[in-house]
Formats: sequence, structure tokens, C-alpha cells
Amino acid sequence: MKLTAIQILLVEDNRGDARLCSEALKESPLSYDLYVVQDGTQALNFLRREESFVNAPRPNVVILDLNLPGKNGLEVLDDIRSDQELHDIPVIIFTSSASDLDVLIAYKKQANAYLVKPSNISEFNEVIDAITALCP
Repeated sequence: MKLTAIQILLVEDNRGDARLCSEALKESPLSYDLYVVQDGTQALNFLRREESFVNAPRPNVVILDLNLPGKNGLEVLDDIRSDQELHDIPVIIFTSSASDLDVLIAYKKQANAYLVKPSNISEFNEVIDAITALCP
């Protein structure tokens, strides 16, 4: 039986953090395809298969930063949850904000998980392991 790779959409404007996520995922046993976009508008275009993303796959999970240029992560989360075609995709908030208010708002907007980006590489790998454990 062949395992199907899960489709992961990473919405991250910091190239360094995106690279760290990619490298940490390579260490996981998960079979995956990773797609990276750098802002909220691109994320929604990818999810809706618009503009340059007409052939994009439907992700099994979205890993979403909050602090994005233009449309921020909470706005993207709102749009995902209000779209009948997208509302059931799990969204994991992965951000540098440890603000209790941000956590509360994200869960109120139906985020599936909220994880704070760690400051060192070993903790980063642990957080990516936690994310992969949450993947469907």
C-alpha cells in the first residue's frame, strides 16, 4: 500500500523561518509536499486556486504565521473559516507572538493549534515534530 503524501501550505514571509521549517520537516517521518507562500493574499490565491496557483493542490494543513505583510494571519484565518470550500482545512498558527490575546483570538477564530516559534534550532525541530503529529 502506497502512502499518499500530505500537502502542506506554509504561509511565512521570513525566508529564514521558512527554510528552518523545510529543513526540520525533512527530519520527520512524514511523507509530504511543502508549498510556501509569503503573504496572506498569496495564501488565499493558493487555497482558492486563483491567479498563478490554478494548479495548486488542496492542502491537508495550513501552517500560518500571524505577522504577514498586507493581509495578516488572523484575516487569512477568517477568510478560510468563512469559505465553504476551505473551512474544514486544519490551520496551525506558527508565529513569534506569545501574546495571550493573540492566542485567544486565534482559537476564537477556530485555529486548530497555536505554536510559538522557538528561539533555537533544537526547539524548532521539536515544534515541527509537534506540527507533524497534528497533521491528518
